[in-house]
Amino acid sequence: MAKDMTLLWGSGSVPSWRVMITLEEKQLQGYNQKLISLQKKEHKTQEVLDINPRGQVPTFKCGNHILNESYGACFFLENQYKSQGTKLIPDSPDAQALVYQRMFEVLTLHHKTVDVFLYNYLVPEGERHDAAVQRNREALATEIKLWEGYLNKTDCCLAGKEFTLADVVFFPSVAFLFRLGLSRERHPVLAKYYNSLKDRPSIKATWPPHWQTSPELDMLKTI
Repeated sequence: MAKDMTLLWGSGSVPSWRVMITLEEKQLQGYNQKLISLQKKEHKTQEVLDINPRGQVPTFKCGNHILNESYGACFFLENQYKSQGTKLIPDSPDAQALVYQRMFEVLTLHHKTVDVFLYNYLVPEGERHDAAVQRNREALATEIKLWEGYLNKTDCCLAGKEFTLADVVFFPSVAFLFRLGLSRERHPVLAKYYNSLKDRPSIKATWPPHWQTSPELDMLKTI
């Protein structure tokens, strides 16, 4: 069944990583895949645009179904393969509500992280406005504090004792924060969560290749 799936993905792309973790958790290894170089702008090539007109990753096709939004792809895979691999959406309405709430809240965390990253990455240091830098960093710091409060109320995973779709979408964002230099000492709650899941088989198998051979950045070290 995985042979009917094609994934075009980018190393370090948080949305791509979500889909890859889900595929592993649902035991759907063996799908067709291609690593797309974002630095070389391969996501804007015709190969990608034919499936994803926005020229983004992930670009995912399952049979005749195209799901280029990572959340959509994760939901689709869980619903189509409910009885296979890890059950990522619990049956209890209370548990489901918490999973869905946390899943979509992750989008805010990711966007605030990207705001800091892109401003530092795209705007030359001499052209940066201190007010904008401070505003973005304060917004991210506030968001991180909120998530640390959530994690203080859980056992091991984001929405309870079991690994769910909430963790599928949350873990890559946490890993990205530490990749950008977030201090583990200053954020022990996030670090504990990160350390508890980083060696999970689905996560380890899909770890961004270039992260394994290049050092972490220091962009967030003072947040």
